[in-house]
Amino acid sequence: MDKIIYPNQLDYISSLRGEVDPLLKEMEEFAAVKKIPILNWNSAELLEAIILSQKPKRVLEIGTAIAYSSIRIARVLEENGILDTIEKSIDNIKLAMDYIKRSGEKSKINLIEGNALLLMPQFEDEYDFIFLDADKQDYEKLIFNSLVLLKKGGIIFVDNLLWHGYAANGEVPSSHINGAKQIREFNKIFVSQPNLKTTILPVGDGIGIGVKL
Repeated sequence: MDKIIYPNQLDYISSLRGEVDPLLKEMEEFAAVKKIPILNWNSAELLEAIILSQKPKRVLEIGTAIAYSSIRIARVLEENGILDTIEKSIDNIKLAMDYIKRSGEKSKINLIEGNALLLMPQFEDEYDFIFLDADKQDYEKLIFNSLVLLKKGGIIFVDNLLWHGYAANGEVPSSHINGAKQIREFNKIFVSQPNLKTTILPVGDGIGIGVKL
């Protein structure tokens, strides 16, 4: 079988990327310099395409960071769509609020400060779409919290399921051993959920998509 995740293929895909919105480009460059993890741009385009096709009215994002994906989601939501996004880092929240204000999408984005593990059990309303991109050690608990809040037919979109490629690699640097182990364990749980139709795609850092049955 031919492999498609080689540097030259990734470079080719990147060469086809259209003009980048100035604010998003600034955020990508800032995140790279400050080493703040944000959604890979290619994964973000997949996320946008699914949002556009499904037209969810209520979206939950777990892990705002600097609001890069929040803004991209908000820009493709329907006029009456709303995004609830949870972030526990005070430093990230300050940055996110500034970027959200500058994006002109403040009316669609509800930034919630706190720990998602504690907040989500208190939520009463269901969501049409959930994007999970939080601390990897919390993924197992967060997937179950998410399934409680996800509507039947709703979609969950999960980032980092290849964990820089180390989830599929036998030799893992010491700095990534715990993360790779956590992601491998999570992936088994994710694909074995009886109430989800799932797939894991080699896009960006690995995207998991599940439809609630």
